[in-house]
Amino acid sequence: MNKSEVNNQRYILLLAVLLIVGSLMYALRSVLLPFVVGIMVAYFLDPLVNRIVRNGKISRTTATIIVSVSFLLILLPVLILLGTMAVSQVSDFLENLPSYIENFGGKIKIWIAQIQTHFPTLIPDGRGDILRNLGESAKPLAALVQKIISNGFALVNIVSLLLISPIVAFYMLRDWHNFTGKIYELIPQKNKQNVVEGAKAVDRIISGYLRGQALVCVILGAFYSFGLWLVDLHLGLLVGFLAGLISFIPYVGSISGFLMAIVLVVTQYGTLPKILEVIAVFLIGQFLEGNFLTPKLVGENIGLHPVWVMFALLAGGVLLGLLGMIIAVPVAAIIGVLLRFMIEHYKKSRIYLEN
Repeated sequence: MNKSEVNNQRYILLLAVLLIVGSLMYALRSVLLPFVVGIMVAYFLDPLVNRIVRNGKISRTTATIIVSVSFLLILLPVLILLGTMAVSQVSDFLENLPSYIENFGGKIKIWIAQIQTHFPTLIPDGRGDILRNLGESAKPLAALVQKIISNGFALVNIVSLLLISPIVAFYMLRDWHNFTGKIYELIPQKNKQNVVEGAKAVDRIISGYLRGQALVCVILGAFYSFGLWLVDLHLGLLVGFLAGLISFIPYVGSISGFLMAIVLVVTQYGTLPKILEVIAVFLIGQFLEGNFLTPKLVGENIGLHPVWVMFALLAGGVLLGLLGMIIAVPVAAIIGVLLRFMIEHYKKSRIYLEN
């Protein structure tokens, strides 16, 4: 068997493994979420455990217990506080949703009437009547959403996350080096150096992006929540928190939060000074993110273009839901490293070099 045939077999085997893994993930996507979250938590905390083991005379298990307990003591009060706030704000929002839509529709109707006065041919008469029954039509929808939440249908994944993910995170964190060592032993000797270098590049990209982006999301969420609370926007805390939470998707978090805040401020106040205050909050937030937070915490040389990250996150969300969005950046990083590796080898090949 010549070298070309061996390489073809390797590529076919690699493609088959990728197809099998992808098919299994798609088939088991409903149960994989707590396990993937646990692995991601272990990945985040692994450097702390390594530092404790390296600087102290304690075992990996003891270091894992120390880091896990400390992490839970910090995380649980934050989750309880945010959960209480979110439930209160969401319940209040759903209770007032019909009146919000009715008020918003009333203001839009006034603006349409003003436009009709100045430009009578632009909007025919009666077009604004569509908005009259929006408040009434929203009441059944709000009641349905409230019923779903109260019955606990949406809490199944949350319960599994709370029960399973901490256990998975603990065991993965304790045995992280054992798992990576076993994988390292399976790498063919001929390709071991290239694979290890590629893995280090992927780890550098993932760690630089995920850890930095998590801090950016937390800081932006706190800033937007405080800013909208400061301008006395009802539900501003929830909108600011959501805007920060989904800021890991480039531009989507700030744009979504801005649109929600504008709708709320128009509904609640409808005055130009209040609208300008909300606009100022998001402009300042975008200035801080673009000039300080992202360059300092995420870095500009991680090798992931914002458009590629956005596509990966949205594609992962469409294919696998929340699970897909969680693994989107690691997969995008791996694909990016593989593409760079292939391009480098292509430029050294006879196909490229021949005239």
